[in-house]
Amino acid sequence: MRQLIFLGTGAAMATECYNACFLLRTPDEEYFLTDAGGGNGILRQMKRAGVPFEHLRALFVTHGHSDHILGAIWVIRRIASLMNKDIYAGEFHIYGHDVACEIIEMAAQMLLSRAELAQYGKRILLHEIHDGEQVNFLNMKLTAFDIHSKKAKQFGYRLRFANRRSLVCLGDEPYNERCRALAEKADWLISEAFCLDADAERFRPKEKNHGTVREAAVNAEKLSAKHLVLYHTEDTDLAHRKERYTSEAADYYHGEIFVPDDLDVIDID
Repeated sequence: MRQLIFLGTGAAMATECYNACFLLRTPDEEYFLTDAGGGNGILRQMKRAGVPFEHLRALFVTHGHSDHILGAIWVIRRIASLMNKDIYAGEFHIYGHDVACEIIEMAAQMLLSRAELAQYGKRILLHEIHDGEQVNFLNMKLTAFDIHSKKAKQFGYRLRFANRRSLVCLGDEPYNERCRALAEKADWLISEAFCLDADAERFRPKEKNHGTVREAAVNAEKLSAKHLVLYHTEDTDLAHRKERYTSEAADYYHGEIFVPDDLDVIDID
């Protein structure tokens, strides 16, 4: 059973939930992580999710903002430690564009211990990928694409599984029409939705290059996505977020809608 496990669902300055990042669990009980949040909270969230680092095989970093990339250093530290204790078998692969890779490389050299660096570049491998490039791992094919951010270079991706179903991650900005070829007709579309459209004046998502629930739902309908997952939100009303966001999205999108809380699990096949 493939599953999505949302370790975090909040935007950059969220304090009531962890920053947006999620795991894909494969039928073989291996894990692929997208982003890692803003710090060592990733260690707590992995523990709370019951996911052993020994089975985490790959990480995709969408961009270099602190709430997405800083947790990657803690992931590297944890896996390097397990490798040094002969607990982690095989290699761990990190994928990102040139800017993200440069940040990770610089942080690793500055912050990792000598023992941790002994595994970095040897069994912990950093891969720079380019717009449109495909990589294969865990019996999946990932195609990376530039989301054409005006704020900072950022990649999303389309995953294709062995059963021919697909998942698209749009990163943490609204869908750009230039990405249609890789974004449309996904079985699962993961989109940021910073706030309700009714709250746009209060939260001003456009100033942060983010969008609203309505915008995400309109785009999902336009892209003929079968399922829509909304995350990377403000965190002022988590008790009612799922209900309110789902209700607004349903006015514009006719597929199945998910608004996960931290640690929620979604079966995707």
